[in-house]
Amino acid sequence: MSNYIKIIKNGIIDENPTFVLLLGMCPTLATTSSALNGMSMGLATAFVLICSNIVISALKNLIPDAVRIPAYIVVIASFVTVLQMCMQAFTPDLYRALGLFIPLIVVNCIVLGRAESFASKNGVIASGFDGIGIGLGFTIALTLLGLMRELLGTGKIFSQSIFPENYGALVFVLAPGAFIALGYLIALINKLRIKS
Repeated sequence: MSNYIKIIKNGIIDENPTFVLLLGMCPTLATTSSALNGMSMGLATAFVLICSNIVISALKNLIPDAVRIPAYIVVIASFVTVLQMCMQAFTPDLYRALGLFIPLIVVNCIVLGRAESFASKNGVIASGFDGIGIGLGFTIALTLLGLMRELLGTGKIFSQSIFPENYGALVFVLAPGAFIALGYLIALINKLRIKS
């Protein structure tokens, strides 16, 4: 069991896709204008990551090397389609807010990278835990970035007003604010990682 905890810790801290590996920057910067959008995008990606890791690990011995990557993409695309249909049916407002970035999970380098580097080489349970760890790391990163941008830009956290919107800096809700906030968060995380 401690090995599985190490796998989860690895995904959240040591190989955090956003703060350490700097992967998946397109949805990271585009969907984090609010904490809710960031958290939702992270959870959507985590769902696809966990499910695809498990299936790819289970099928790794049946997939020929010549079609390995296309087969992984088909598996990932299947779970993204399920996710997309569920979001359209049950959370249409959130689906509209995240828009094009839900179908783009298919080509997210985090998901395909974990399928290639971990799920194709490890057992089903370990691959599931790897998906949980990396998915949680991505969700935490996007939620923190969205929280910071929403607070500094609008004075709100999860749409709850903390201070008047007039005091917010609009730049944090816009595209340049995403780069600025991400840069500061990466610097802070690296500082904390070096100390520990």
